[in-house]
Amino acid sequence: MAKDFLVELGTEELPPTALKKLMLAFSSGIADGLKQQNLAFEAIEPYAAPRRLAVVVRNLEEQTPVKDVVVWGPPAKIAFDADGNPTKAAEAFANKNGIAVSELASENDGKVDKLVYRSQAGGETTAELLPAIVENSLNALPIAKRMRWGASRAEFVRPVHWLIMLFGDDLVEANMLNLHAGRETRGHRFHYNQALQVDNASDYLKKLPSIGYVMVDYEQRQQLIRQQVEAEAEKINGVAVIDQDLLDEVTGLVEWPVALTGRFEERFLEVPSEALIYSMKEHQKYFPVVDKNGKLLPYFITVSNIESKDPAQVIDGNERVIRPRLSDAAFFFETDKKVSLGEFRNRLKPIVFQAQLGSIFDKTERIKGLAANIANQLGADADKAAQAAELCKSDLVSDMVGEFDKMQGLAGYYYAVHEGLDEDVASALKEHYQPKFAGDALPETETGTIVALADRIDTLSGIFGIGQKPTGSKDPFALRRASLGVLRLLVEKQLPLDLKALLSAAAEQHGSNIGNADETVATTFAYMVERFRAWYEEDQIAAEVFQAVQAKQLSEPLDIHNRVLAVNAFRALPEAEALAAANKRVSNILAKTEANTDASVNAELLQEPAEKVLAEQLAAKSAEVAPLFTANDYTGTLAALASLRAPVDDFFDNVMVMADDEALRNNRIALLSQLRQLFLQVADISLLAPSKN
Repeated sequence: MAKDFLVELGTEELPPTALKKLMLAFSSGIADGLKQQNLAFEAIEPYAAPRRLAVVVRNLEEQTPVKDVVVWGPPAKIAFDADGNPTKAAEAFANKNGIAVSELASENDGKVDKLVYRSQAGGETTAELLPAIVENSLNALPIAKRMRWGASRAEFVRPVHWLIMLFGDDLVEANMLNLHAGRETRGHRFHYNQALQVDNASDYLKKLPSIGYVMVDYEQRQQLIRQQVEAEAEKINGVAVIDQDLLDEVTGLVEWPVALTGRFEERFLEVPSEALIYSMKEHQKYFPVVDKNGKLLPYFITVSNIESKDPAQVIDGNERVIRPRLSDAAFFFETDKKVSLGEFRNRLKPIVFQAQLGSIFDKTERIKGLAANIANQLGADADKAAQAAELCKSDLVSDMVGEFDKMQGLAGYYYAVHEGLDEDVASALKEHYQPKFAGDALPETETGTIVALADRIDTLSGIFGIGQKPTGSKDPFALRRASLGVLRLLVEKQLPLDLKALLSAAAEQHGSNIGNADETVATTFAYMVERFRAWYEEDQIAAEVFQAVQAKQLSEPLDIHNRVLAVNAFRALPEAEALAAANKRVSNILAKTEANTDASVNAELLQEPAEKVLAEQLAAKSAEVAPLFTANDYTGTLAALASLRAPVDDFFDNVMVMADDEALRNNRIALLSQLRQLFLQVADISLLAPSKN
């Protein structure tokens, strides 16, 4: 027999940004608890609204399965003495299983007669187990800080008011968080602010929306909000900007969603659209509306939590609220435009970047020097890079960024355009913060790319230089993100720059502010290489592939990346395993020999057919791959060398390398050294060979 189980915990309004996470965690915790008790069920359904968390378990078994338990004890000849009396071993077995010695029985387990105890386990009623399962799930919810209220000692993310636990039509007796389980839920705070009795899970899901004005199904409520918002935007020939984070938050704020469209004065459109959008989204939880070309329209869409008889009043109220917000943005924008970016930059002098590394102004000076260095290496416009670097942090002291912190960079761009600065310089002021997170877009302009690199490398070298590298979960200067940003910029933008050289240039600019420059460069580079290794692991590239390349101690990320891709492609070839093993064997031989491994091969000393063929093939392949390697075509190089498998295998099958004749032995070692060096041009593929335990 199976029945549906319903649990609902009623609360004060839950944190909207955490509601979905709490809902899924509550459901997952109950599912895990049921599985631990071997209770089968058909499906589990999570539900949540601002004032409740609920779970419905479909077709849950009424009791745990009954199973036979067989416990084998000591052999009968040990359990009883010669007179048939039980020994201490028999008494211990009886005590362990809670039975009298007289109840002991023995059976043959297929090999020997042993004591055995047979019993049945399971059969506990589900209703008895449910309270502990639910309570354990509530205790395990991801709540950063629990609160207490009134004189209660109970703790939860918000004060709790009611608890429903129904198994089929039956009430489950339970007490938790100072609540006794009952049958009463509550309706919408305004539309149905009273108790609502439910008989079972189906009754609950039917009555809450139809009588209580509560859409308890989170996903259904979110889908309805999206549909309503999109429909409202279509009415004004616009497109709603629906970010998933905002949609999740709004879904967590309303029980009975009703989307309404408001309007603001067109004069506000002279303000950067990003500032208006931030104000609407962050402060008021409104959805902005743009035209078909992505240009902001003077409308917003709000999602009300009531179905008003006079929606115009609700719209008017929201328009009154947003107007001063947008007025503030317009005021900040107009005020900031009266100050040049150069003047803003001077205001950075007293603002500390890091106590030992100086002010943010000092940082822009260092970024400027490093950006010019990078630009010169790339043949880019060093003057543009230097100017953008000087001004890249200027907007941090603007009123606009002071009010809307997410406008940093963007505000600088608009002020640069207002001043009539070069478009590349202006773009670099907003682009140098990219990428901000994993998967974020990279700068589009060359100048923006250069300043983005210089900014991050300055931070990395400086913070490592004062000995404050990340530890565990603490990374206050976001050095992990900065490292990955540098690597992405160098690799994805195809920039052939030496990372160690860049770190050295940055360390030199820090001067006496940091410790030993060489040690700083080495430590920072090692940290970034570790981030590089993790990058390939996430791309499902085997660790030994990266190790094979890193064995060459390279420091140009783009070159490293191209080699890793080439080695990974080579590893998939049928010849790869044998050639990797051969290279490992050669490496071991060369490591043990005292012969000159750089010596030339003497053709006159080649005796065996196999070594003659290998020498010919090595000469031919060396000529073939030379232009490929020069062109950095590492994939082509390794693919060409793959054909050496047959002559290499033949050599090891038929030639004695460590011959008694010293000249012959040294010549064969020189031949193997040529083979090794040919592959080492790209990577140490011997590291691809599996280790023998």
